[in-house]
Amino acid sequence: MPTRRDFLRQSSLLTASLLITKEEWFAEPKKIGLQLYTLRNEMSKDAKGTLAKVAAQGYKTVETYGYGDGKWFGMSAAELRSTLKANGLSTPSGHTFPASIFLQSGWEEKWKPAVTDAKALGQEFIVIPWLEEEYRKDADNYKKIAAALNKAGEICKSSGMKLAYHNHNFEFETVGGTTGFDIFLKETDPKLVFFELDIYWVSKAGKDPLAFFAKHPGRYTMWHVKDMDNTPQKHFTEVGSGVINYKKIFNYAKQSGMKYFFVEQDECPGPPLNSTAKSITYLKKNIIK
Repeated sequence: MPTRRDFLRQSSLLTASLLITKEEWFAEPKKIGLQLYTLRNEMSKDAKGTLAKVAAQGYKTVETYGYGDGKWFGMSAAELRSTLKANGLSTPSGHTFPASIFLQSGWEEKWKPAVTDAKALGQEFIVIPWLEEEYRKDADNYKKIAAALNKAGEICKSSGMKLAYHNHNFEFETVGGTTGFDIFLKETDPKLVFFELDIYWVSKAGKDPLAFFAKHPGRYTMWHVKDMDNTPQKHFTEVGSGVINYKKIFNYAKQSGMKYFFVEQDECPGPPLNSTAKSITYLKKNIIK
């Protein structure tokens, strides 16, 4: 029979668990990141000037896109790293090749230099952001990609890097009696392949991100944070302006394994910099205080 001492001890443990600080949620609690694809038009016109504006809004990290021929936005790893540093920014993650690269023979010849370049830029994660539509209807494609992701993850690990896959909503559609996302989860090594969970796309697919955290804790090392408006179309909207309960979701950051998160808004109703400003203002006031 439980004693009063047992009750007091259990109560103390419960109280302590409720007092976990935001600093214990994830690795960099005050570093709000931005996926630069949100500002793709601005970046194509004036990358350095746009990065300065991103920093001025209060973002501390950025996630790159558009890697090619050893460069990002026309800059080498050294030049971009220097530009980021001058603005008080860093880039822990970058989107690189679509997943179809792993359906091609000799993919390692492209992959290894990309890993080397990402490391030179100071990134920790190299991310597969997309699978083209023509490859999505065959479960065998997902299985082949999963096998290659394990090999690519080994290459990353040997270089001190990590590999992650970024989802949209199509990975949750039924294919071959399962889903592409389930294939990736089951057939990739959790020590080699992580996930950047796009909370918007998971929600649009009718799934609960918290269920994924509970079933596979620690695998979702990064998030894309964007909101969904309350219309039948479920359009993108600024964080805090839609129906996704980010206050609740962030309470499970530690369970998910999240180290970094990035605001992203694929489409904006007006100037994208207005949207990024609105999102970070909400996050600072309500989530990352």
